[in-house]
Amino acid sequence: MGLFPLPTFSRCERSMDNISDHLNENSNQKISLSEDFVTAEIPLNVTDDHVEAEVALRTKDDDYHEGVSLLLSIDDTIKDEEASSANDDEIKPSMGHTNLELFEDTAAELFSQYLKVFTQPQALERSGKSANLGTLFGVYLPTVQHILGVTMFIRLFWVVGIAGISQASLLLALCCLTTFITSISLSAIATNGEIKSGGAYYMLSRNLGTEFGTAIGILFYLGNAVAASMYLVGGVEILLIYIFPDLTIGGREVQSQTDMFGMMSHNLRIYATLLLLLEFVVVAMGVRFVQLFAPISLLCVILSILSCIAGGIEKSISPENGQRVCKIGDHLLQAQVFMPQNISVVDICKYCNEKYVSRTVTEYCSNGTCFLPIKCVNGYPGFIGGVLKENLKATHYMKAGEYKPGKAANTHAEVYQEMQTTFFVLLAIYFPAVTGILTGANMSGDLKNAQKSIPSGTLGAQLTTSLIYFALALTFGASIDGDVLRDKYGASMAGSMVVANLAWPSHWILLIGSFTSTFGAALQCLCSAPRLLQCIAQDEVVPELKSFRKLTKRNEPFHGLLITTFIAELAILLGAMDHIAAVVDFFFLMCYAFINVICAMHSIVKAPNWRPRYRYYHWSLALLGAFLCFFIMFTTHWDYAIVSCLLCFSLYKYTEYRGANKEWGNGMRAVSISTAQKALLTIDDSEASHPKDFRPQLLLLFALKWQDDQTDLRYKRLLHLASQLKASQGLCVVVAFLCGNPFDENDRNSANEIRKRLKYYMKEAKLRGFAKTLVYGESQICGSISTVIQSTGVGALCPNTLLLKWPKYSSDWPSEPPDSEYSTFVDKLHAGYVMKMCLLVAKEISHFPYITEPVKEGYVDAYWIIRDRGFLGLIAHLLLNHKVWRGCQLRVIGIARDSEEKKEMIGRINFYLKAMRIDATVQVDILSDPNISRSDFERTLMMEERSQMAREARRFAMMEKNSKPLMESGDKTNDVDNTEPLKKNRFCVEKHAGDITTIDVEENGYGKTNEDLVTDDVNLDLNIMESQNVQTFPTETELGRKIVKKLRIRDEDIKYDNERIRRLQNLDRRKVHKMHTATRLNALFRRTSEKSQLILLNLPKPPEVKEGFTDYLHYLEELTAGLPRVLFVRGAGAETLTSTA
Repeated sequence: MGLFPLPTFSRCERSMDNISDHLNENSNQKISLSEDFVTAEIPLNVTDDHVEAEVALRTKDDDYHEGVSLLLSIDDTIKDEEASSANDDEIKPSMGHTNLELFEDTAAELFSQYLKVFTQPQALERSGKSANLGTLFGVYLPTVQHILGVTMFIRLFWVVGIAGISQASLLLALCCLTTFITSISLSAIATNGEIKSGGAYYMLSRNLGTEFGTAIGILFYLGNAVAASMYLVGGVEILLIYIFPDLTIGGREVQSQTDMFGMMSHNLRIYATLLLLLEFVVVAMGVRFVQLFAPISLLCVILSILSCIAGGIEKSISPENGQRVCKIGDHLLQAQVFMPQNISVVDICKYCNEKYVSRTVTEYCSNGTCFLPIKCVNGYPGFIGGVLKENLKATHYMKAGEYKPGKAANTHAEVYQEMQTTFFVLLAIYFPAVTGILTGANMSGDLKNAQKSIPSGTLGAQLTTSLIYFALALTFGASIDGDVLRDKYGASMAGSMVVANLAWPSHWILLIGSFTSTFGAALQCLCSAPRLLQCIAQDEVVPELKSFRKLTKRNEPFHGLLITTFIAELAILLGAMDHIAAVVDFFFLMCYAFINVICAMHSIVKAPNWRPRYRYYHWSLALLGAFLCFFIMFTTHWDYAIVSCLLCFSLYKYTEYRGANKEWGNGMRAVSISTAQKALLTIDDSEASHPKDFRPQLLLLFALKWQDDQTDLRYKRLLHLASQLKASQGLCVVVAFLCGNPFDENDRNSANEIRKRLKYYMKEAKLRGFAKTLVYGESQICGSISTVIQSTGVGALCPNTLLLKWPKYSSDWPSEPPDSEYSTFVDKLHAGYVMKMCLLVAKEISHFPYITEPVKEGYVDAYWIIRDRGFLGLIAHLLLNHKVWRGCQLRVIGIARDSEEKKEMIGRINFYLKAMRIDATVQVDILSDPNISRSDFERTLMMEERSQMAREARRFAMMEKNSKPLMESGDKTNDVDNTEPLKKNRFCVEKHAGDITTIDVEENGYGKTNEDLVTDDVNLDLNIMESQNVQTFPTETELGRKIVKKLRIRDEDIKYDNERIRRLQNLDRRKVHKMHTATRLNALFRRTSEKSQLILLNLPKPPEVKEGFTDYLHYLEELTAGLPRVLFVRGAGAETLTSTA
């Protein structure tokens, strides 16, 4: 006995308890479960009883079953043991010493071998074997039986009579070509992998994806359910009109009342419902009873077809055996009008004379004399009767109530058309006759070799039935008179079936065969539809279908049978086979169209998994098949086609909303990826885009400490703000940073959970975009942010706008650690500016509304301080297009020095807004240029003191950090100056590093050198001040009195000492001036926008290096002090609005 450490399998964890329980019952087997490893002591003397031991380990994970099924059985291990003991002289490599040692996982293999015992099929499952049907009995004959239905017997002759042989052949060619191409596509899909239970639904759902596959699968189910009602109504039509006409409620005279509320339609509803209840009972008894009827039905259909062809030959040999009909002129008379009751139609010529006809046909006769000749003609002259030439090209498309095109009929005496007929109406009526090609695919589980049988059997059945249809159409057109062909219900022969009178040796062969075919086909549909519904419910995609998963003790989906019967009854209420056939068309055509779409889709995108064994397909042929399907749909009944498409789309959206995500493979996703890839490769990212093509592509960076059950609500509001900017339909990428080890599985799992949470919050905010997570190491947040900003996006589809939230204010801002909110904000803002991205900074984000909190009134004020090439106006326009801000009015506010400039500025702003097609109210305020107040100096001094304290704190931290390696290195590094400061990185400067003294001495303002101050762009200075000379102050040592006089501050207003005077005197005058501008603008903002809902401001130019951000953010704090909602906006320098078309 050997003890092996076995790694834990995540998919098998749920089964460990069951295994342990089983082993505890057996003294020879022991297994222990731990957190990291599973150790199993496997006995070498395993008996057959052990091998046959079964423990029911159930799981819903299909991948688990497929994976375990590939593992070696414990039987193989036992056989190897026996073979080894039988031949001890032969030296064999031991475990772990084979030629493939590099790829072996010994522990996993042994554990999987042991698990094989508990995952073998149970005894009941092993006893149930597949039928192992071949091509003939598994695919060919069932498909032929399903295709050859009642429509062939009761509508094909009528189609030939109305359209003529030529156009009827064209109609048949269109129908058969559609199903032939679909059969080719079906063969390719069916041979591209194993088809499990569900047949066509399985193929559709596993190739189109969850949403589309389920939607088309439900339509296919509805098609089968409604088809059952079509067959039943057709069977009742045969029963009441041709077999037992006396059963008609109201008598034979009501058989012509075939409108929606006619008595004959009510008869069809009543008797079809009774037949439906009978079939419900038969199907409920089990599928075995249904299958017993299948060979009988098929045999009757084959005999009926042969009898029709034999009848055509027999009528050619003996034309006198053909049934006669009575005509007056070119009018075909109804036999019941002039013939006495209970007289056989064989004797019709005895009553086809003026004596009998003139009594009833008063329109053409008077006083026993008829104006038109009366003649009794042979309606079935045979192939040599000369009717072939007459029926070859003649078409008789008529309106309702006509007996000839454009000629009204006497509806009481002669044969007429009860509905308007066109080529496409006939196409809609006859297309259900060619459906049924999916029968073989639905039986894939019972086939011995599905890869071989489905293509050959389906295509063989389709070609066979197509030849039968063409042969029958030619037989009908060449052997039956045209007027008789257009007699849909056989009224000219006292209600005899037109095709039955052609049959030889007896018309009962065809009557019985056609009726049994309808009954059998309805049974097949009523039997297969509930199973299809059960397969859809078993996938657990639509929660409302869960109840249909249940099976009875006989494995019958009784609940599905109930709902299928109910749907079939609703279709029966339509009352006519022709009306139901039009509905059936669209369900099957949608299914056929998407089968062709799947084949074309995989062929075009050249999916790696697309390797069908059937090679005789092409994407162009599949596209043609899909086009034909949609062509038939929209040319026959465009209104039904629109309803079908809307129903499919509604099911798709509902499944998307309510359905569960399934990893089935998604062909539509493959098409989307291929299309996106081609589009990205087409766009040259090196070319400059036109301003009219500019749209904000948002990038949101969440660098916060994530908690298990807590989320910073300010980030949620930032997502809602991003959603309010999505009127541009641009890209949105949200990246969350998590401190940890990217190689640690727990940290990766945490990152995945954070990503899921982000996607949930984005869905809640109705923000469509991409959520990503990035795990960074200790002290790597700055570099990670810079990397994400540089690398996010593909080709020309890259974020161009960085959306940030303002950090919480704290006096300890500069001294906070690198991963603090302030520090990461500085990193993001600095990197975004340096990378030439547009910047959006939301201050007081907690006051911004959710998308469910619309602002009903007020102003959105956009302060036009500097020219930003239209980005400020674009953001204002996008916000006001969202429902949250739609109730507000945009107000563009300019700032002038005097009234003269105010007038000029109003005109220029109005002209610009009109050219840019932005609706807004223009307002210009005057901002004078008063002297700098003492408070400006005081605020600047406080800012300098805080910055100095922060620098001292960083210097101390740096000295403490550098002292450790110096103490450890000792005298070995005396010749090297280890205290040399680190070189500053343009994108990332450590908060605790750098030569602080150098920065203090050589840098002013935002970290600029004295040489840079001459050309620095002072964004906080208004345009009206840029042309003025900035007020300068003395830099020499002066008395405090002189400073007070310069500032025009009275002595009694201030208290100072020499030290404070010295500090005031040493202040950087540019900083004082900027602080002065910030306070004056803040007073203007608070006065003008006191009741405004949102303020849009130009974001001043950020510093080039990060050391200047401390003062920079203090300026912005003073600029926006006391304002509830502020959105800073800064463009990247390129035009974003244009006046050109």
